[in-house]
This record gives sequence, C-alpha cells and structure tokens, in this order.
Amino acid sequence: MTTTVDRERGPEPYPARISARLDEPLSRWLWLVKWILAIPHYFVLALLWLAYVVLTLVAGVAILFTGRYPRSIFDFNVGVMRWSWRVHYYTYAALGTDRYPPFTLAEVPDYPAKLTVDYPEQLNRPLVLVKWLLVIPHLIIVGVFAGGGIWLTTTTDTGPRGFQWAAGGLIGVLVLFAAIALLFTGRYPRPIFDFVLGMDRWVVRTGAYFALMTDEYPPFRMDLGETEPEAPAPVPHEPPPEPVPHRWTAGKVTMVVIGALLALISMGTVTGGVTLLYYDQVHREDGFVSTSRTFSTDGYAIAGNEIETGVAGEGEVAVLRALVGDVRVEVRPVGDEPVFVGVAPAAAADRYLQGVSHIEVDNFDNAPVERAGAGVLSPPGDSEFWAVSASGTGPQAVTWSAAPGDWVVVVTNADGSPGVTATVEVGAEVPALPLVAVGLLVLSAVLLVIGGALIAVAINRATAPQETSSA
Repeated sequence: MTTTVDRERGPEPYPARISARLDEPLSRWLWLVKWILAIPHYFVLALLWLAYVVLTLVAGVAILFTGRYPRSIFDFNVGVMRWSWRVHYYTYAALGTDRYPPFTLAEVPDYPAKLTVDYPEQLNRPLVLVKWLLVIPHLIIVGVFAGGGIWLTTTTDTGPRGFQWAAGGLIGVLVLFAAIALLFTGRYPRPIFDFVLGMDRWVVRTGAYFALMTDEYPPFRMDLGETEPEAPAPVPHEPPPEPVPHRWTAGKVTMVVIGALLALISMGTVTGGVTLLYYDQVHREDGFVSTSRTFSTDGYAIAGNEIETGVAGEGEVAVLRALVGDVRVEVRPVGDEPVFVGVAPAAAADRYLQGVSHIEVDNFDNAPVERAGAGVLSPPGDSEFWAVSASGTGPQAVTWSAAPGDWVVVVTNADGSPGVTATVEVGAEVPALPLVAVGLLVLSAVLLVIGGALIAVAINRATAPQETSSA
C-alpha cells in the first residue's frame, strides 16, 4: 500500500539540517573576545574530532560489509557535529548569539542553534569507497565559503580522515562585515545573516555526505535563512518513529576519546617500529646501519656537528655502547688527493679549525653551514689530539667507541690544502635496533587493543537500551 502525503511544491529537506535563531539583542563588542572565550570548547572539540575520525573509519568499514552505519557511532558523530555547530554559531561562522555554548553532545532544545541528521536505515555499500570523489565539486564550493578550513582536511580509501571547520573565506568576510555593523549600530544586518546561514548549511550538508552519514547527494542550492525547507507533513494516522534510546554520557565519551588517542599513538609507534626494522634490514652493511652524502667545499675541512654522548661515568658509557655500539666513519675522496678523517674532542677541533674556512654539517638532510676564515690549516697528521684517525689515498675509515664528552668528526685533505670533496658515510652498530623495533610493534599492538576495547565498551554501553550507569 502506497502512502500519500500532502506537500507544498518546493525543495525537499536534506537529511542533514541546521537551524538557527538570530538571538537579538547582541552585544556590540563581545565578538572581539569570543575567540578567547571559546578556547575551552576548542580544546575539547580537538579531542572529540579525533575520536570522530577514528569512529568514522570504523563506521566506513561497517557500512562496506553490512550496509548499516552503527547507530551508537552515528549518534556520537552527530553529537560532535552538533557541538561544533553551536560553537561556530557563537563564534565566527555566524556570531548569531551571545549565549555561551553548552558542553554536551546532546541537543539543547532552547539553544538558538540546532543541528540534526536523519539516521539512515540502509546505506549503499560500494558507495562508501567513492563518496570522497563524488563530493569534490561541493568541496570546491565550500572551500570558497569556509576558506582554508572546512569540514574536510584529508581522506583515506575508506572514508574521511579528519574534519575541521574554520570561519574563513566568504563566510568569514561577511561575518566580519556583520560584526562591524554590530559594533557601530548595535544591529546584525538580516540579509547578511540569512546568506551566512545558507553557506553554513551547505558546509554541513557536504560534511555529512562526506562523513558517510547519508547516500543522498547534497543539492546545489543555497537555502537561506534561519530554517530549512519544510518537510512534507505525514499522514495524520501515521505516528512518527520512536527514537532509539542511545545515550552518550561524559564517561562513555571520555572512553572513546582515550581509545582514539591510544589508537592514534599506536599508528605512530607502528610506523616507528617498521621504519627501524627497515633500516636494520636494508641499511645495515658489515654490521653498521649507515647513511652517506657527498660534500664539497673550497675551504679546508668538512666538520660534523658535535657528538654529545651525554654521559660522564664509565657505567653510563657502558650502557651507551650497549645501545649504540661502535661508530664508523668512512670517507671516499673524489679524485686522487690523499684524504684524512679523524674524531677529536670538540674543544680541540674548534681550536684547530678556528679562523680557517670550512663547512659544518649539522644534519645530512640539511645544507652545510659555511664558516669563513683567512687562516691556513696545518696538516692534520701533525696534531696529537685525535682519538682515532686515518689518512691516505682511496677510501679511509675509522671506528670509534663512545666516550664521555663532546666529539667532532673532521675530514680534510691529508696535507691540509684547501678544496675538499668526498663522500662521507656515517654508521653505527646499534645492536639494540631490532629489539627496539620489535618493542615498538608490540607496544603498538597493545595500545591498539586497549584503545579498541575502550571504544568498543563505550559503544556497547551507549547502545544498551536500558542504560542507568553514568559511566
């Protein structure tokens, strides 16, 4: 049986809707400090949006396999969007009220800004993989509206990776005009307010579609004013559906935020562990994990940055050597010129290079720093302060064990003449590298399990229809 409804001609309401009441009278000057007053909200929302991102990815996987958006996750994410909309309405996405936003995910009936998203009973499973692509035209438009910050920042194959929304772009410009008018006249220009709400509405619709909350493509239209287009009235004998009793208390929200933080940290530690294993397997040669770069200078020397061991006693040195092992420096000169490489105490090396033109290498990824000087370098082999040294034609290498103090690697021509060009390779045994890498991977697994468990418990408790605990 097909149910018919009476409806006025006009646009259909979109599943993601915002409404707002211009809460006059507004303070002439309060908008100047709202960015300060809203800082507590910004801090909390930063954590909530982190959880939002993680849960949206989880929801994307669930939709892909089941065609359903988990209801408790949906309620949480809508709550984060609702909280954000109240803060944006209070601040610089509208400046439509001076009433301070409440700290809650729930709808606040008497607050002048509201946001709702209809729960989808069924979603298209393959569509979850391409919504980020289909929504690109809208992202361009809302990029103009919201400027550098919109609901979307980056994406992954399965859904949004993160959302932000800043009152920049055309929204920010018009709100600034309204604020200036408010400052001098005490009134918010209604045409500006209506247009700003239309742009805010477009941003919310785009964000909801990108966040997988609906399969209905956002319309290319500007619905101005405080309210959305009216929905068609249902047949009188057809009662509205009963709301599903999902509850997100402060305790469950905190569990989700902590779980998301742990999941994010686990991504960092697993990346570190994999990177260390890669270096251990690919960049280890003859027992040393090495990196190299070619340097050239018209001056007299190539000097490394100070190696600060940070140890003073023999016990600390033993620990350092167990972790780092021996350090090897190999120099391969370009040409037939005999080359010298040595490791010296930093103070002695500074005196040796004082007043002499040379380059200092702080990091192999950075450009060396030129040090000017008019002095002439004496042959390095004539000095006795070198802890280890080697010289001659062809590749030269020294192996040095960590010792207390600060140390410098110096590369010169063997006769101390200017013009040094050589490939310098620095490596360390790092016997603890595989153990550290495996430890990071294990830590990642533990953090991910704990984080996932916290999120799962919170979602399960939020889903329970007869929840009485505040946790």
